Amino acid sequence: MDDPIMLSALQHYSYCPRQCALIHIEQAFDENVHTMRGNAVHERVDEPGLGSFEGVRTEYALPVWSEKLGLIGKCDVVEFYPDGRIYPVEYKHGKKRAKAHDDIQLAAQAICLEEMTGKAVMHGAIYHHSSRRRREVAITTSLRQQVEETVKAVRALLASGKLPPPVNDARCKECSLKEICQPEALTNKARQRKMHVELFELDQ
Repeated sequence: MDDPIMLSALQHYSYCPRQCALIHIEQAFDENVHTMRGNAVHERVDEPGLGSFEGVRTEYALPVWSEKLGLIGKCDVVEFYPDGRIYPVEYKHGKKRAKAHDDIQLAAQAICLEEMTGKAVMHGAIYHHSSRRRREVAITTSLRQQVEETVKAVRALLASGKLPPPVNDARCKECSLKEICQPEALTNKARQRKMHVELFELDQ
């Protein structure tokens, strides 16, 4: 059986395959203001623990896994309701806004919880710390399919051991690995090589 994939790798890959490869193949990581804010937000949910409020049991830093998909990781928060509902909550430092890569990570957590408990997990939430608001996410058939496709893509990436080319777009601005990745420099080199080839083609 293949080694399990970290849940975080799905979020990294769906944000940027090169970022995923740098972290999970090259073992590269760096801090920027976004990761430091994220770490500060996660301090309260990184320590395993239990809580209870109005009949809702809350578990923090809960280890989860899926043998079917070969996933392993942990949920920031999982709420267990008296009616049997299981509700994962992923903490993010930014303002409330939809991000597909966050939803894929949350859906993967839901799939793990379903396999572990035998109960359907139909909804979860992203808690956006900056706005102190939750954004509920429906764990739809389409989102589940995206999780499975992302797992396959990550597994293929890890098996290849290769770094995808840099994208050099709006995603790079917020990426903590920008200095390691060097997207501008590498894409400029690729553009120069292309221009060089085209120049000789024109001369012929």
